[in-house]
Amino acid sequence: MTIKPFLLFAFIAALAAPAWSNTCDTSTRAASTPTENFTDNGDGTVTDKRSGLTWMRCAQGQTWSGGGCTGTAQRYTWPDALAMALNLNALGGHAGHADWRIPKLPELAGIVERQCRDPRINLALFPATPAAPFWSATSRRGADDQALALSFGPEGVGTGSKEETHFVRLVRGEGATPKKDHTAKR
Repeated sequence: MTIKPFLLFAFIAALAAPAWSNTCDTSTRAASTPTENFTDNGDGTVTDKRSGLTWMRCAQGQTWSGGGCTGTAQRYTWPDALAMALNLNALGGHAGHADWRIPKLPELAGIVERQCRDPRINLALFPATPAAPFWSATSRRGADDQALALSFGPEGVGTGSKEETHFVRLVRGEGATPKKDHTAKR
């Protein structure tokens, strides 16, 4: 039996490609970040219609290729992550905006897909996301040398030394805050 070179190449490429998939329980849990709650901006970003935040679809180190994230997500210390975001903005930003930042912990938690695991994220919105910790901009209260990270793997939220390295996903915007009803109740 002769194997055609193209078929051999396709077989090897399929074996070498990372398996970016997760397991989702769609039968008993409603999606927490359904794709329809986001607007695809066509430039490697999505905007959450609920919060108003705009997210980079790829982790830092990866590049949006129009259909997915290519390259390897990079790990940063917390100070390096903050400096990287400032540098990106100083060099003109991304997708026409120069106000990208590290998300606060509640913002990062807002893109967790609770019906999925390994990674706990909507891969249609955020492809090739590692099931690992991502830095938040939230420092640990009372410990200047520590910050909070959220894992899209099984670990959840944790505290770590700012010298540890974790992945980074950038966000822009202030997000929506619930409006209070100031009408008088009679």
